[in-house]
Amino acid sequence: MIVCKVTRWALTSPLCVGLRITCRVPEMARPSSNLAAFRKEFAQAKHIAIITGAGVSAESGVPTFRGAGGYWRTWQAQDLATPGAFSRDPSLVWEFYHYRREVMRSKKPNPAHLAMAECEARLSQQGRSVVVITQNIDELHHRAGSKHVLEIHGSLFKTRCMSCGEVKENHKSPICPALEGKGAPDLEAKDARIPVNDLPRCERRGCHGLLRPHVVWFGETLDADILTSVEQELEKCDLCLVVGTSSIVYPAAMFAPQVAARGVPVAEFNTECTPATMRFVYHFEGPCGIMLPPALARHESEPI
Repeated sequence: MIVCKVTRWALTSPLCVGLRITCRVPEMARPSSNLAAFRKEFAQAKHIAIITGAGVSAESGVPTFRGAGGYWRTWQAQDLATPGAFSRDPSLVWEFYHYRREVMRSKKPNPAHLAMAECEARLSQQGRSVVVITQNIDELHHRAGSKHVLEIHGSLFKTRCMSCGEVKENHKSPICPALEGKGAPDLEAKDARIPVNDLPRCERRGCHGLLRPHVVWFGETLDADILTSVEQELEKCDLCLVVGTSSIVYPAAMFAPQVAARGVPVAEFNTECTPATMRFVYHFEGPCGIMLPPALARHESEPI
């Protein structure tokens, strides 16, 4: 199995539950930045897994709410992205997510998103596969045209009913009338304090339960079915790319090192080195939108 023996541990990273790795992954020699060598591996690969993180979305201008300046009003994401915060103040949490949903309407996939989607479409005609395993919740991969996407942290544009549990796509703008014009991120903005009955509600007949964003919050476990699908994809991949991720958010941070541990070439595309860089065969430093397209472009050995 790709995902080796793991144990649950206390949550320390945003939007995911942590997993403690109990296997050791040996470090490899210093990674290469030889694009020609990578392209030879790419030309031979039949099943390519691409793991993406916030760095890809950031190049489209998507706020990450991390680090210095990563605030919405006076809160960081970890203050609001919890079941407890939603229980205490669902109006405030919905304002935050309404803002994020509305921001995404002005954002577009960047060249890295488009390169992945084009690569998937092209290789599928050759009997080869590409899967995107993303930590991002913005659906930019879908908008770029990627078809095989596993969203391990959920989606801004899906809701889950707190009563009946129904998960449903929702692209309404605003998601409910009471949130129209709400969610301004500036410090002077006042909390809307919307009555709970006016917040997004389930439309399933006979339910009318309170809806919540279908994203993974602090203190919550990831969807078991999604993780099983991720494991299956990583077990069969013969080339792995890690794009725009810090390799510190678990469990995603352990995916690529474990692929590398079984001898599969892994290529990291990032603006800087990460804690996992030395475990990979390749490291290409720079903006993903610049570095990734030539790496995934049609190889001379591919049919036209």
